[in-house]
Amino acid sequence: MNAVLYMVKTGYSWRSLPHDLPCWQTMHGYFNRWSKGGSWEAMNCFLAKKARTKAGCLDSQSVKTPACGGRNRDYDAAKQIRGRKRFILTDTQGLLLAVWLCAASVSEKMGAKCLLRYLRRSFNLGELCSQVKLVWVDGRYRGDDLRRFAQSRKGTEFSR
Repeated sequence: MNAVLYMVKTGYSWRSLPHDLPCWQTMHGYFNRWSKGGSWEAMNCFLAKKARTKAGCLDSQSVKTPACGGRNRDYDAAKQIRGRKRFILTDTQGLLLAVWLCAASVSEKMGAKCLLRYLRRSFNLGELCSQVKLVWVDGRYRGDDLRRFAQSRKGTEFSR
């Protein structure tokens, strides 16, 4: 766990792990297994339930990625960035509830809908976010179609 926390904090490559931690191949294998098995999501849900609130905040951020950035990479014309967009849902205390990654060209309303669909499909996240009844958003998420979509999903209300 110390090796994974070190990687998250520093952002170094796996091969750059200090020698007092286990070998990078072992740690990378554990990290991949825990990621694919949903362990990180389950740990986050468990900890976030301890500080559960009934309101949340949703926002997005476009992030540049290199030319060899892989899939889900496109151009965000509004911010003039080629890369990915991340939609982040937090509670009002700033604790992370859910993240959705997509191409930067995805609109805010479409990304919010994708995040809500993802919450519904995920058992841990669906249970964690079921108490959120109000989500604070900015003006880019305006529109009755998103409001109706959110209310039909879990009775969630969007407010600007």
